Amino acid sequence: MNEKQRRILMTVAGVLICGFSVGIFNFSLFGMDPFQVLAHGIWHHTTMGYGTFYTILNLVMLVGVFFVDKSKIGLGTVINIFLLGYVVQFSSWLFNVWIPEPGLFIRSIALAIGILMISFGAAIYFTGDLGVSTYDAVALIMSEKKIAKFQYCRMGTDLVCVAGGFLLGATVGIGTLVTALFMGPIIAFFNRTVAVPFRYGKAKQNTSL
Repeated sequence: MNEKQRRILMTVAGVLICGFSVGIFNFSLFGMDPFQVLAHGIWHHTTMGYGTFYTILNLVMLVGVFFVDKSKIGLGTVINIFLLGYVVQFSSWLFNVWIPEPGLFIRSIALAIGILMISFGAAIYFTGDLGVSTYDAVALIMSEKKIAKFQYCRMGTDLVCVAGGFLLGATVGIGTLVTALFMGPIIAFFNRTVAVPFRYGKAKQNTSL
């Protein structure tokens, strides 16, 4: 398998893993991820349906990403916009069918697995470097502009989303806070130990993640 094929595989697999893991995260009932908290907070102050609003929000952010760093727009971006929602919907449905009334222990395990999986998937498709979601692009662009290491940029954007969404009336759960504090460092760990070695055959030095 050549590098181009590995990058395509990493992008498709990474985004699909992220979508599946969001379904597990939702199944845990411990709150939404940080960006969803912000999106719901803003949406509560509009009169449009959430699906329409979320699409418009992503398109607005897509325009911003295009003018700042259009290299972040590609296959991964397209999959995120047009396919990710269906994967999340399917995985959420699947786990609710398998375990219709999960107890606290099962929900806690689901939260831990969901966070690990979404971080792993994100590291894989970030390193594939064939486009990312509009929100993921923000922390990546910040880290590449040397504002701070990726994990700190991601923690910062996540915490801003949580704070903004909360002030706008969205619900913040324990899972939201755990994700905001730990997802960035976990992505950086998987990037360093799995994603970069898979793409390049050995660890790449001075990676932005």
